[in-house]
Amino acid sequence: MTNKKTGASTLLKEEVIKGMQELKAQDIVCIDLRSIPGAVSDYFVICHGESSTQVEAIAKSVYDIVLQDTGEKPWHQEGKQNAEWILLDYVDVVAHVFYKDAREFYNIEGLWGDAGIEKIEETIEN
Repeated sequence: MTNKKTGASTLLKEEVIKGMQELKAQDIVCIDLRSIPGAVSDYFVICHGESSTQVEAIAKSVYDIVLQDTGEKPWHQEGKQNAEWILLDYVDVVAHVFYKDAREFYNIEGLWGDAGIEKIEETIEN
């Protein structure tokens, strides 16, 4: 992996986090998958909302902020229909926006327990 790629994915990760913080996402964590052989991405950024409306709004905030600040659009999106788990796949960074119950059920953090997991502050510091 080149430093240029690592720098780009780190910047993208930070913009995804910013989009989540903007709409008061809950329990934001970043899973660093770069040291995991065969990992599908560099980072998973995970959060949840308290309602399907908030889940949709958080996902839209991530989309808008990443597009505005980096010009990047997701390669793939899933879950907008029911807003239980919206996935925005930017290839090197995957944003997972869950409804709280769905997050507990799927337990992505537990599946990647051998990766580094960083808890992120939920509000943007000024």
